[in-house]
Amino acid sequence: MSTTLEGRLVVAISSRALFDFEEENRVFEAGDDRAYMQVQLARLDVPARPGVAFSLVNKLLAFNEEAPRVEVVILSRNDPVSGMRVFRSAQHYGLKVERGVFTRGESPWRYLRPLAANLFLSANEADVRSALAADVPAARVFPHSRLASDAHPGEVRIAFDGDAVLFGDEAERVFRRDGLDAFQSHERDHSATPLAPGPFKPLLEALHRLQREPGQRMRVRTALVTARSAPAHERAIRTLMDWRIEVD
Repeated sequence: MSTTLEGRLVVAISSRALFDFEEENRVFEAGDDRAYMQVQLARLDVPARPGVAFSLVNKLLAFNEEAPRVEVVILSRNDPVSGMRVFRSAQHYGLKVERGVFTRGESPWRYLRPLAANLFLSANEADVRSALAADVPAARVFPHSRLASDAHPGEVRIAFDGDAVLFGDEAERVFRRDGLDAFQSHERDHSATPLAPGPFKPLLEALHRLQREPGQRMRVRTALVTARSAPAHERAIRTLMDWRIEVD
C-alpha cells in the first residue's frame, strides 16, 4: 500500500553517511563491485558502526513518535544485496528506515526530485554537486570526522549561512563586484525588500514545521551564522520575518 510523503521532512542519505563503511568502501573503489558485494554479504549479520550522520538521523526520527513527520531514505551507489546490510544495521539500532534506492555504481542524485527530498547527505562530492545543480539542498559529509557528542540529546541543532545559502546571491554578487562599502550601502538601501530565496530555504521551511510542534523528546534549534554586520543585518532579519520563519 502506497503512502504519501507530503508534509514530511524527507532526508535522503548515502549509506556511507549513515554508517561506517569505509573499510568496505575501499574494496568498492578498487573497482571490484562483486568483491564488495561478497564482503557485505559475509557481514550481513554484523551491524555496521554508526557513521558521521547517524546521530542526526536518530534525532530526526524521534519526531515520529506521535505521527510520521520525518522520512529518511537511503540513496546509495551500493547494490541491492549490499543494501540488505544497510537495512539490517538500521534495524539493529532501532532506526525506522524503510525506503531505499540502490543504483550499483550509478549516481543516485536523479532520484532526489521524485522523492521530494528536502536534504541530501552524501560522502560523494560529485553526487552532492549534482544535487545542488538540480536545486536540491545537499551537503557533503566527511566519514572520518568526529562523531557528534552527547551534549544535547534532546535537540537537533542546525546552523545556516545566509547569502547564497538561505538567501539568493544578489547581495553576494554586489560584494564580490564592488566591495564591502558598496555591499553595506546596497543592503541599507534595500533593507525593506526581502531577499530572494536561496537553495536551502526549503530545508529551513521543513525544519520550521518541526520547530513549531516539538516532539515529546526532541526539538529543533536553528541558527543563522552570517558575516553581515549592522546595518546589513536588518535585511536578513526582515527577510526571515517576511517568510514567517523564526530562527533561534
